[in-house]
Amino acid sequence: MKALQLAAPGGLDHLHLTTLPDAPPPGAGEIQVRIHATSLNYHDLLVVSRPGATADGRIPMADGAGVVTAVGAGVTEFAVGDAVVSTFFPQWLSGRRVPSDFKLVPGDGVDGFACEAVTRPATAFTHAPRGWSHEEAATLTTAGLTAWRALFVNGRLQPGDTVLVLGTGGVSIFALQMAKAAGARVIATTSSAAKAERLHALGADVVINYRDTPEWGNAVLAATGGRGADIVVEVGGPNTLPQSIRAGAVGGHIALIGVLTGFAGSVPTAEMMAKQQTLQGLIVGSREQQQDMVRALEQWGWQPVIDRHYPLEQMAQAFVHQQSGQHFGKIVVRY
Repeated sequence: MKALQLAAPGGLDHLHLTTLPDAPPPGAGEIQVRIHATSLNYHDLLVVSRPGATADGRIPMADGAGVVTAVGAGVTEFAVGDAVVSTFFPQWLSGRRVPSDFKLVPGDGVDGFACEAVTRPATAFTHAPRGWSHEEAATLTTAGLTAWRALFVNGRLQPGDTVLVLGTGGVSIFALQMAKAAGARVIATTSSAAKAERLHALGADVVINYRDTPEWGNAVLAATGGRGADIVVEVGGPNTLPQSIRAGAVGGHIALIGVLTGFAGSVPTAEMMAKQQTLQGLIVGSREQQQDMVRALEQWGWQPVIDRHYPLEQMAQAFVHQQSGQHFGKIVVRY
């Protein structure tokens, strides 16, 4: 089978297409899956671009969607021909005992889905939403589930709430679509007039250009009559968090997801305390949460926004496009 491997010490110029033995037949409790698509996430970019981030010869990519081609003994949840999508934490099936490292995350601590086939425990996958293409389903493992958990698991979104999303990456666009489907009002930030038009077309009620309005937290307060956003999907990190705290409502929830602007910084703790806000870090979610999300997605009449498709052979170019920040939604690799 075709596969992409990352040679030491890492970096996009060390991604190499190769041929590996076919995936083995599934054993008890396992399924074999023909992978047809993956999608790019910031986590994947860090793994492939930072020196020494993973083992020599690692097959990258946390997201994988495809078709079950064989089932092992004792597997009743899946049948040959089922469309499936991978889970980010294969060991986190449910419950509150969350993983705290990436040792078992595909494409990081273990081999991922930049390959044509895999054999894994059946619990490492869920069904894909009915009617979705493999490319669409491949966007769910990381970005889709992150947005779902931020809004509905941790944020406890209710109809009529106001949600603030930052930028036009995969998590933010998913959060916009999910929040609107659940009856929320959505405020979005961007740096581009063209992207602002697309955000409005997706249902954003207010769009704020953060380059024109550096103090966009105050703009959010103005747009909400001084109340602020009930849930902030915070993907920027240290350079945007102060504005997110300013934009948040009293008693609001800030879902700290991304580190796009760095890994450390100051926090206006006095303001956050005065507003009695919750600031909660999260990394994707559990298999049970993914199953809940899939059921919801099957009831909503929209599909994820895919910015561009690439073949497996051009994954390095796909990451370059991601690094440019010009994408709107998800970047998908299909094979």
